[in-house]
Amino acid sequence: MKFNAWAKTDVGLKRSSNEDSILIDEKLGLFIVADGMGGHEGGEVASSIAVKTAKDIIQNQNYQKNITTENLIRRAFDEASQRIFHKSHVESPELMGMGTTMILALLKGDRLYFGNVGDSRAYLFRKPKLWQISEDHSLVNEQIKAGVIKEEDSENVVGKNVITRSVGFEKNVQPDVFVRTVQPNENILLCSDGLSGMVPDRQMAQLLADTPPAKVVPKAIQAAKKGGGDDNISVIFIQF
Repeated sequence: MKFNAWAKTDVGLKRSSNEDSILIDEKLGLFIVADGMGGHEGGEVASSIAVKTAKDIIQNQNYQKNITTENLIRRAFDEASQRIFHKSHVESPELMGMGTTMILALLKGDRLYFGNVGDSRAYLFRKPKLWQISEDHSLVNEQIKAGVIKEEDSENVVGKNVITRSVGFEKNVQPDVFVRTVQPNENILLCSDGLSGMVPDRQMAQLLADTPPAKVVPKAIQAAKKGGGDDNISVIFIQF
């Protein structure tokens, strides 16, 4: 499956540093967005370790006999969590408590495999409609699933940015792993909550419908800043 991909990460308008890390490796067909937490240095360290570890594990897949792609992704997340946990509990105790979200997409032929922990997101866009295809591991999403609040009221919930699962906060982590067969003219958007938290899905769908693929990433970042730019903004856009 042929594709074009664009990516950028931006500090936003309110933060002094960027704790997000992103990766596009076209040869591997690997795309990652990670949004670090744990303070200025901790967040940067955690997201960087997560992205590097995931790439290392997937890059060396040829040395891992009899492992499915789904289990390879699970191993990448678990190894990343162990390395971050070790860094903060053994090597650098001052970073204790750091962790990161991570949304990962890995292309194999015409199948796109996803791994997800936290509230960075994967969207599918097929003009003119946009679907969120990952599930947020967040307090507000847990409340929606439990029927405590309605989805339309989620923006007003106190603690809406609290995540319930992250890479590295604990030694091991269990990612959501799923796969879809990619069709021509489909598009995938990966992003941190610096985008999804500032630009409503309906507005994002309209932006994607009105914008040439090569300009989607800068336009999305511009929209997030116009919406407040409260957080670091990371976007990857893949056109098939």
